[in-house]
Parts: sequence; structure tokens; C-alpha cells
Amino acid sequence: MQACETIAAMRAACATARLSGKRVGLVPTMGALHEGHLSLVRAARAQCDVVATSIFVNPTQFGPNEDLAKYPRPFERDCELLRSERIDLLFAPTVEEMYPAGAVTHVNVDGLSERLCGKSRPGHFRGVATVVSKLFHIAQPGVAFFGQKDAAQVAVIRAMVRDLHLPVEIVACPIVREPDGLALSSRNVYLNSEQRSQALVLHRALETVRELYEGGERSSARLIPAGAEEFSREPGVRLDFLEIVDAETLEALETARLGALVAVAGFLGTTRLIDNLVLA
Repeated sequence: MQACETIAAMRAACATARLSGKRVGLVPTMGALHEGHLSLVRAARAQCDVVATSIFVNPTQFGPNEDLAKYPRPFERDCELLRSERIDLLFAPTVEEMYPAGAVTHVNVDGLSERLCGKSRPGHFRGVATVVSKLFHIAQPGVAFFGQKDAAQVAVIRAMVRDLHLPVEIVACPIVREPDGLALSSRNVYLNSEQRSQALVLHRALETVRELYEGGERSSARLIPAGAEEFSREPGVRLDFLEIVDAETLEALETARLGALVAVAGFLGTTRLIDNLVLA
């Protein structure tokens, strides 16, 4: 595994790979890796000649009262996990490297950036789009891998790639869950044992919507309250949103349909978790 701390070193390493005819796959992360991240690495390994992973806790996607300062940063452990997966390149820049003094340029995907998590976290998706566009310009991968758990993020990035004509394929990989259904997240480490149990309400709410949909219900006005009702049974969890939206535009749907995204977010104390499913 070749580790690169500077943009110049990462750009050179990726350019060397491309010039030799190799397809570069990029897995952007903020570290605190878990099996969900590693599933992306394995997907990249299966589809690409060179696997590059970034670890960068991006400050511009955190709000002023969010968990930037305490976000887990087990860098040495992350490196060991990536070595065990035989990745080729690791890009681990500093904040100063990615955001030099005086930087004033941002990327914003209008409309999509204000929906779902963007509604709850103003500026979040602007920070995501900005840093991902930087990573794409630095590594110039042929394909980049993201987790379906961050479905709204995937939609924002797909729109950015389309609108800016970026030559990169976006692959969304399935959500990885614990045996009881909890979606893996780096923020799960914040949960105590009681909150860990309570967090399952997100998955239950989604499954309630799925079951009703599969039973023939199509009205979002009935599906959403039925899913939200699960939260009344877990007073320790505060519902942020439960919505049924178009998976590409993130616009709310009055009528649920095949391929629609059911997305949920909730707070356990100060910890915010998200989950989703696609109606089939």
C-alpha cells in the first residue's frame, strides 16, 4: 500500500496507473472504517486494476454544532484494515492540503442539496460535493464507489458528475447491516447499549413501509405515518424525517412506486443516524 499525504503525490501515483492502462477505482471515506467501507473496497478490487482509498474527515460537511471535533479517527487501525484488503493507494491529506488558505470555491448541487439530510443539515451536501469534486480531480478515477446507506449523497454526486461532465462512473453498493438489521455506521460507536437497541427503530420503520407497500398500499400519506408510528414506541429516539422520494431527484412522491427511496433519519441523544431502502 502506497500512502500519499499530498495532492501532488496522489495525482502522480494515479496518473502512473492510468498511463499504464490500468483502471483506477476510488473509495472515498472519512475513516473510522467498518465492514460497510470494506465492502466498497472489495467491490473496487473486483472491478478495477488499482484500488485507491481516501481517508479525510472533511470539515466543510459538518455544521457548527455537529460532531467534527469528536468524529472517530482511528487512523492506524484503518491503515491495517486497508492493508489487509490489499489496496494499492491511500490518500490521507491534511485539511490545509485540501483547503489551502484563501480557498473560496465551493460546489453546490442546487435543489438536491436542500432535500433529506440537506434540509436537516444546511450546507452539508455543499461540503460533500466540494470535497468529492476535489478527490475526483486529484485521482481522476475511472469509477468511484459509495455506499447506498448515504443514498441522498449518491444522488447529489451523480448529479454533480452529470452536470460537470466528469469522466467517472459512480457505483452505489448495498447497505451492510448487523444481523439484527442495524445499518453499519461510523457513528454507531457513539451509542451506549440502550441506544444501540433503540436504534433498531429506524430499520423497523422502513420495514413497516416496505410491508405495507408490498401489501398493495401506494399512498405516501398513509405509508409515512405508519412507518413514523414505530418511533412512538421508542421515546428515546427523535425522528428527524421519514420520506418517500424519487431516488434520483430526491423529490417527495405522493404515490410510492417501484424504485422509490424510503429514507429515514433519527437522533439518539446527540447522535444522528440514517437508513433507507429502495422499494422493489
